[in-house]
This record gives sequence, structure tokens and C-alpha cells, in this order.
Amino acid sequence: MPPRRVISVRAIKVPRAPGWRGPFRHRNYRLFWGGQLISLAGTWMQSIAQAWLITELTPDPVWLGVVAAAQFTPVLIFGLFGGVLADVLPKRQALIGTQAALMILALLQALLVAFGVISIPLLIVLAVALGTVNAVDMPIRQSFFSEMVPREEVGRAVAFNSAMFNGARVIGPAIGGVLISVIGVAGCFAVNGASFLATLLALLLMREVELHAAPRGARPRSVEAVKSSLMEGLRYVQRTPIVALCVFVIGVISGVAMNFNVIIPPLSRVVLQIGAAGLGGLMAAVGLGSLLGALTVAALREPRRKLIVIGGALLGVFSVAAGAAAGSGLADAVPLTGLALFGAGFGAISMAATANASIQTTTPAPLRGRVMSVYTTVFAGSTPIGGLATGAAVSLLGATGALALAGLLAILAAGFATLYWRSLLR
Repeated sequence: MPPRRVISVRAIKVPRAPGWRGPFRHRNYRLFWGGQLISLAGTWMQSIAQAWLITELTPDPVWLGVVAAAQFTPVLIFGLFGGVLADVLPKRQALIGTQAALMILALLQALLVAFGVISIPLLIVLAVALGTVNAVDMPIRQSFFSEMVPREEVGRAVAFNSAMFNGARVIGPAIGGVLISVIGVAGCFAVNGASFLATLLALLLMREVELHAAPRGARPRSVEAVKSSLMEGLRYVQRTPIVALCVFVIGVISGVAMNFNVIIPPLSRVVLQIGAAGLGGLMAAVGLGSLLGALTVAALREPRRKLIVIGGALLGVFSVAAGAAAGSGLADAVPLTGLALFGAGFGAISMAATANASIQTTTPAPLRGRVMSVYTTVFAGSTPIGGLATGAAVSLLGATGALALAGLLAILAAGFATLYWRSLLR
């Protein structure tokens, strides 16, 4: 009888699950995260400067919604085609191209403002150009996370990206509100253009061999092939209940209740009368709440899907509270409004980050670009309709009334989504 083989328990190495900071173990993700933090801070700085510029060019708040609609309409039209590109192009190289194009547009806008030739029509043209580039950039960038980290860390990578996005939302408007009075609107646009260098450098320094590249599909070479590729992604969304729920919630609630860049400028200037620095402070309050919401999602081992509807409901409740606080006429109306907007930001990103992570961890790699393009198209593409409607609501009801209406609609949408999800569970 042969001798029995004894295996020492100590010799067996069981791989440890990555901690909640897991994605940062990967060099490529660290580079991308840091570059995007700098770039997005510049983008938020430009967003606040542009909103201020529009209120200087025209007293009618409807134009805030029109410019927002011009920026996001191309995403609504071309976003799904961006998803097709995301599944057939090398993502890192494609992102280098889109980020360079966004940098050029920001610098062009800075020059137009500096030379005093900017106008509402020119802003609309530039917004359309920006939206067209974003229609390609957004689905590629969203699906790129799964190539920088292993599959089990994708959810936290997405959540940390949301935290970074909203950290930039805090930093950008706060700095932008100060810089508007120091270097002017043109200076803010120029700083944003320079900030894209951080992302471009990060992409160039990445190690290609460390990327978990998804298998790329065949490049469609006819209209019929493009249509077939699009339909494959749409069919997956339709037949996968959790993905369909995420797309519905994000589409409806982001459209009616996440147009802070349309409501907060007139809220600051007309209702609270707190100037550019105060505007930056209120936008930063939204960003701080969003940052906390993203970190809460990142701390979870896996996406808690109930946060999708809970976050939407919180967004609605705190939006109503913000409108009531701003219109109360109390001496502490400004801090109360900021606190309510903090809560609204927490709910909004708890909802959005959980939905994003749920879709990415559910969708197979060969379809991820197209499915994420549905998400980004609905998320960003709902802004044209929502932005125009919100601008009209501000004109008719005032900023406080528009906030209250948006909050009530978000609560109704969250309630409907809860009933739908319970029916699926049954």
C-alpha cells in the first residue's frame, strides 16, 4: 500500500478578498482615477462659470435649460452608436482622442469669452459640439472600468469613480465661484482646458499588458450591421429585469429632479441673493452629499439594489425641503437650503452609483459597451427634456416652486419603481 500523502493546511494559500479599497491596488485604475479627478474638477468649474455667464447674458432662466438641452441632445441621438464603438474600438486609445477633443473645445470657449464675442447662439453651438464628443466618450469611459480591475472589483471601482466625480463636484464649483471674480469666466474655461492634460497623461502612462481587455466585436461595415449590433444591446436591457429597472429609474428621476445646474443659479441670484460665491457653495453642498452617497455605495461588498429606489425617494424628499427652506424667508434660509441640497445630492448618487454598478456587474463583457450606452444615453439624454422643462418651470413657478415640483415627481417615480421591483420579486 503506497504511503498516504499528507498536505499541510499551512501550505494552502487561500486568496484573500480585496478590501474595500481594492480597485486602488491596480496602477492603471489609480492613474485614471487621479487624472479624472483633476479633469472633472475643471469641468465642474466650467459648468458653474457657464451658468453664471448665461445669467449675465440674459435674465431669462429658460436659456439655462436651452443650453443644457443643446449639450445633451447629441447624447440622446448618438449615444447608442457610441456604445457600438465602445465594443469594437480599443478603449484607451479612443479615450485619448475624445479627451483631446474636449480640451480643444474648452480652450476655444475660453478664447471666445476673452475676446468678447461670446453669445447665446455661440454657446448653443459649442454645447452641441461638446455633446457630440460626449456621446462617444461616455459609454467608452463607463465600460473602461471593467478593463482596469478584475470583475469582482468592478462594483467598487464604479462607486469610487462616482465618489471622485462628486468630489470634483465639490472642488470645482467651490473654486469656480471664487475664480469667477478673480480671473473671470474666460479664465475658468482656460483652466478647464488645461485640466484635460491630467487625464491624457494618465491614459498615456497606463500599462497595456495590465488591462483586462474585453473581447472586441467585429466592426459593423453596413447600416444593417450597425442596426443589428444596437438591437442586441437593447434586447439584453429589455429581457434583464434589474437592468431595465435601473434604466427606468435613472431615466425618469434624473430627467425630473437632477437638473441642479438649471435651478440653483436662479435660486442663488434671485431668491437667496447670495452671488457667485454663494452659488458655488450651494453646488458644493450638492457635491458633498453626492460624495458621501458614493462612498456609502463603495463601502458595500456588492451593490444593494434597494438603494436605487431609496436614493430616488431621498432625492425627491430633500428637493422639496430645499425649495421650502429657500422660500421660507428665515434668517438661516441659506444654510438650511444647503443642508437640504446636501441630502438631495446623497440620494441622487446613492441611486445612480448603485444603478451603474448593478448594470456593469450584471452585463457580460462583449455587450457592456452597448448596454452602458443605453444607461448613459438615458441618464444624460434625459437632460434635454428635463432641462427645458425645468427651465420652463423656473420661469412659471420660480426656483423654489420648480424644486418642489421636481421633488414630488421623483417621489412618485420612486414609488412606481418600488411596486415594479416587488412584482418582479414575486
